[in-house]
Amino acid sequence: MLADMRHYRWILLLCSLFATAAVAAPRSVLLIISDDQGRDLGVYGNPVLQTPILDGLASRGTLFTNAFATVSSCSPSRSVIYSGLYSHSNGMYGLAHDVHNQHYLPWVRTLPQILKAAGYATALVGKKHILPESALPFDAELAPEKPGVRDVAFMADEARKFMAANAGKPFLMIVGFSDPHRAAENFGNTQAWPSIKQVTYDPKKIPVPAHLPDVPEVRKDLADYYESISRLDSGIGLLLEGLKESGRADDTLVIFLSDNGRPFPGAKTTLYDEGIHLPLIVASPTQSKRGVKNDAMVSWVDIAPTILEWAGVPAPKEYKLQGRSLLPILDQSQPKGWDRVYASHGFHEVQQYYPMRALRTRQYKYITNLAAPLAFPIAGDIASSASWHAIEAKPSLGLGARSLDAFLHRPDEELYDLSKDPHELRNVANDPAYRQVMQTMRADMKKFQAETHDPWLPGTSSPFGHH
Repeated sequence: MLADMRHYRWILLLCSLFATAAVAAPRSVLLIISDDQGRDLGVYGNPVLQTPILDGLASRGTLFTNAFATVSSCSPSRSVIYSGLYSHSNGMYGLAHDVHNQHYLPWVRTLPQILKAAGYATALVGKKHILPESALPFDAELAPEKPGVRDVAFMADEARKFMAANAGKPFLMIVGFSDPHRAAENFGNTQAWPSIKQVTYDPKKIPVPAHLPDVPEVRKDLADYYESISRLDSGIGLLLEGLKESGRADDTLVIFLSDNGRPFPGAKTTLYDEGIHLPLIVASPTQSKRGVKNDAMVSWVDIAPTILEWAGVPAPKEYKLQGRSLLPILDQSQPKGWDRVYASHGFHEVQQYYPMRALRTRQYKYITNLAAPLAFPIAGDIASSASWHAIEAKPSLGLGARSLDAFLHRPDEELYDLSKDPHELRNVANDPAYRQVMQTMRADMKKFQAETHDPWLPGTSSPFGHH
């Protein structure tokens, strides 16, 4: 009898050890970031755009229908993704250009820092655009971004090699594609790229977004942009094939998102929905439901907490992350308590100063323009585009139904009733019928700024004090 009891205890102990090992098994992360892509995917209802790979990823995971960047500019947006802090909190107020740049505050810790310290192999494939270099200490930086180069097959091959070289370790791999950012010419479409079938589009069949005028220059621009997105989709297909071949697909969380809105007038660098309402697909090998369409209002400040929870690695103790993990809601269509997001913009390029803050709920969008007397600056790549040239040549075209003057010269505050005005055209900030809404939104914004230590809130430290 005693021997039987001892044998039974050994079985229980072994089962416990195996269960603990299963729970504690390190899990990997593949974070895929497209560059300047709006919600332009087949799975989001685009009738023309061919994106079978990303549509398929959504069918295996969760498609977020109300996902938002917290800023519509490359470096600041990526800084939020990597840190879980708003850009006005982490110090990356604008682009990380060579000489005149913005950069992380010295105390900020990023995903590669945190996960590397926890034993993860870390790699960046493609675009970086973050400073200082010490904030992103990847073990490997592969296929670094080069002007005009859109060799997505080479990027996927470099990712394969990294996974093979680190077969025994969990990994964090961030793949930053350059597509569909504008290139010096034609979105990088001037040549065929190896191993990628070129997909072209008829400008006459392109659906023109509401924030753009329907003219031939815009249609041709959009057709080139679509071609770039299809190339991106093909590259992601090769990347996911490599993940499967590595044998790591069953322990890897895959996240796909864009850093900011499409590179067209009225989208990128704005806090209107065309600038920040973006694609997000999260595919977990452990989620119980597939093909979920999730209506939660989430933002890029939630990405770092999600990855850290997946990895089982604690967040920094010195400060609190400003987002929350998406893992608990991956299987839900309409989770409760996810009904607002905030956004914050300071600069794009260093000479393009236009600080804005926004609060977006399901019904309303409130924007405070902190330097409203200034004209809204146009990003360099947009200013050189055929679309912008067409608008400049004929200002009466406007930006869809928004006049050019209204786009460039904005009031101190904007309020839009999205239930009646989804394209944010009728500012009701001074409408007596919305007085109570304005008071509530304004107060909520001040509270948000105070809680996130916003340097642009009067009485807070100077935003320029750390440079």
